[in-house]
Amino acid sequence: MTRDTDSRDASASPSERHASDGEDWHSSVRTDGSGATDSAAGADEVALDPWGSSSVADYRKLFEEFGIAEFEELLDSVPNPHYLMRRGVIFGHRDYEPVAEAMREDDAFAVLSGFMPTGDPHIGHKLVFDEIIWHQQQGGDAYGLIADLEAHSARGLSWDEIDEHSRDYILSLLALGFDPEAGTLYRQSDNREVQDLAFELGIEANYSELGSIYGFDGETDVSHMQSVVTQMADILYPQVADQPKPTVIPVGPDQDPHMRLARDLAARTRFFGVTEAYASFEANETERRLIAAAYEALDGAAARTDGERDTVRCEDVADWLREHEPAPEEARQSVVEKLDAAGKEPVRPRVRLLDRNATEDAFEALIERIEGEKRVYENHIDTFELSREAADELARQAELDHGGYGFRPPSSIYHRFMTGLTGGKMSSSIPASHISLLDDPEDGYDKVKSATTGGRETAEKQRELGGKADECPVYELYAYLLADEDDEFAKDVYDECVGGERLCGGCKEQAAELMSEFLEEHQEKRDEWEAKLDDLDIDLDSDRKRQ
Repeated sequence: MTRDTDSRDASASPSERHASDGEDWHSSVRTDGSGATDSAAGADEVALDPWGSSSVADYRKLFEEFGIAEFEELLDSVPNPHYLMRRGVIFGHRDYEPVAEAMREDDAFAVLSGFMPTGDPHIGHKLVFDEIIWHQQQGGDAYGLIADLEAHSARGLSWDEIDEHSRDYILSLLALGFDPEAGTLYRQSDNREVQDLAFELGIEANYSELGSIYGFDGETDVSHMQSVVTQMADILYPQVADQPKPTVIPVGPDQDPHMRLARDLAARTRFFGVTEAYASFEANETERRLIAAAYEALDGAAARTDGERDTVRCEDVADWLREHEPAPEEARQSVVEKLDAAGKEPVRPRVRLLDRNATEDAFEALIERIEGEKRVYENHIDTFELSREAADELARQAELDHGGYGFRPPSSIYHRFMTGLTGGKMSSSIPASHISLLDDPEDGYDKVKSATTGGRETAEKQRELGGKADECPVYELYAYLLADEDDEFAKDVYDECVGGERLCGGCKEQAAELMSEFLEEHQEKRDEWEAKLDDLDIDLDSDRKRQ
């Protein structure tokens, strides 16, 4: 990237496709400021650190290494998608389908995200503010939290500093459109339900696990480790405050370790596990896939001319797996041994409800709830007439009726990191790299005018070759913020840039003026909320000991 002069191009596209491609413009170039043609080969291994300075050189590696799914694949199923979704700024998700379905069906769902008050809120934080507010506007129960315990333990901020920054985050969230009467605002330090839930979740986690996930060692203080389980409690809190329901957590990809752990802990607290099964013995996921493939082939061949079907037995499936070898021998060996041991037992698809942590009363209650054909074993129940979804709901209700949480796995969506105005990652610790939501509008104007761009060395080359839209922090400002809901405007800026019609000087002047207008309007709304802040159900003056 280069420092801009007036002769260079100014806009770069994070999420658009050149008009002549005839495809969706959000899918061709990258919103992280790196080119879509960058090769993953040879790239540094991706390391996601919630408290570090994680950056992502190739977002495709997150799909491959961490199992994050591509958001674009479910975009069409999301009602009235936010422009951050349409433009590919929100690029990935974990299990967002239940949230999208709840929106389509007008069912209950929730959104929650938190802010560690370690500095001024800036335009990078606005992404999360906007995502919370949009989900609230779609009918979700919205939660905005101040992660003050984390700020104190992991970053060492005093409570006076935390109070000051917390106030600023809440004011900006409100000024951008959060409805405090329809939503919930809280501080970790003041929410006893969250603290109690963190204590219970801590029983399901151990030091070895936290060390493996976060790199904790003998030098890590206990409060820092405690802040992790507190964040797990935050993530699951909407389901405790009300009822189990689809819940989405909008975050940057550096927070994915928290999401994976929260989903694991949610599952560990459940009274019952629900899986598919084919015989009385236990099988892992790989084994079940192999049995399913064999059963499908054998059951299709079992039809007789008289309309009856021959019974498919475990020994038949074992023989089929030996003959067809659908997987390496090591993967087949364990399931073949189990099938051989089961011998002539019939293979029948079923849904299995496993007793994980259930009380005796809860287990008996679940047996009573299941109608139709079922078989009861010491530690599980097999049902032959219920779908997996219906069985899971019965298990959840039995759990809730007997003192359990009944958590649904929390979902997450991931947005790209904004490129700093000086290049590299936008950082609160580098004032020139970001625009604070508290910046004077004139200062915001000046920062945009001084920003690095993806422009060419000269205006002549710019006109001839076009700008490097996928490498320009200034274009990101248009796509992430300044174009707002106007996709056509964002696309025009991109097309004019890569087509050589737009030069950096004019483009930055336009962006700087729009940024100044945004900051002025935002701060006017902050002032309006300042007068009403004391009326809200959140204490922004901590009574904890000052340090």
